[in-house]
This record gives sequence, structure tokens and C-alpha cells, in this order.
Amino acid sequence: MERNEIRKRLKKALDKGRYEHTKGVMYTAASLAMAYEYSIEDAMLAGLLHDCAKCIPNDEKIALCRKNKIAITAVEQKSPYLLHAKLGAFLAETKYEVKNPEILHAIKVHTTGEANMSLLDKIIYIADYIEPGRDKAPDLTAVRKLAFENLDACMAKILDDCLQYNRMRGNSIDAASQIAYEYYRQFQK
Repeated sequence: MERNEIRKRLKKALDKGRYEHTKGVMYTAASLAMAYEYSIEDAMLAGLLHDCAKCIPNDEKIALCRKNKIAITAVEQKSPYLLHAKLGAFLAETKYEVKNPEILHAIKVHTTGEANMSLLDKIIYIADYIEPGRDKAPDLTAVRKLAFENLDACMAKILDDCLQYNRMRGNSIDAASQIAYEYYRQFQK
């Protein structure tokens, strides 16, 4: 399925704010792909589809994951909004006909991260955090600058900020995020 057709379908499937965010991630991913000499088309497609399951109600996310044998962790059971990444990768493949495993994997890990991520994984994770519509994260100007200087250091900064934020709010922390931070903190500036 072509990107423009996917955009049309997503515009109907997502609420207005989520669709605007999605476009921001798509274009930010394209910019990062240019900077790091990665396929612009693949980055744009992954950015476009990264939240394709976000607007599905939480109970439906759980039901769809169970129906399609997508593993649900204890943290995801407690915070089902986190399932949109895994479910999004599944929908990108089955509903939007994406076959590239790198794109599907980048969608799957864009919320938690993981150790030793691929270039596309990092591009999508970071683009989701720094896209122009985002304005609440601490030190966002510095994080945006760092994204175009050193992806690994940027991953460390974002993961650290997210873990601190979730601890401060008493939110559950997915083990994958902690593992990702343990890996990327070696690149922290």
C-alpha cells in the first residue's frame, strides 16, 4: 500500500491531534534519516504508522492482542495504552501491508526502546519524542539539538528523562525501558 493511501486511512482512524502528531513524527523521522543517511522513505513510513493503534480503546487493544497471540506483560496489562506499539506493528503488517521487518520492529519498540536498537529504531523513538508538536518534555531544545549530533547520547537522555518522569508520577515502568536505559547510559553526556 502506498504512503498516501496509508495517510488517508490513518486520517480517518486517528483523532485530529494524534494525526497531527503522526505527521510531525513522519517529517521529523525523515529529517533524522537525511542526517544519518538512512532511507527517507522507510523512516517516513515507520513514522507515519508508529501510532496506528493508539486510538483503539484500551479494552479493545487487550482483546486484539489476545486474539492475535501478541504477548501482554504485567505492566502492559496494568497500562494497556502501552500496547499500541506492539499492536501497531501487527496492524502495520496486516492492515497496512508493510512487510519490511525493520519498519515493523521500529514501530514495535517506539514506546519502550530496547538495548542496541537499529538506526531506524532510534530514529522513530527519538522522532516521537522531539517532533515539533511536542512541548512538555524538559530540556526539549537541547534534546532536539542532541538528536542531530549523537543518536545514542540522545537515547540515553530521553530514556533517563522518561524513567525519572514515570518514577516521579508513580507510574509503572516497563522492564524494556529500564534495560534500554542501562544499555544507552554508557553514551550519556
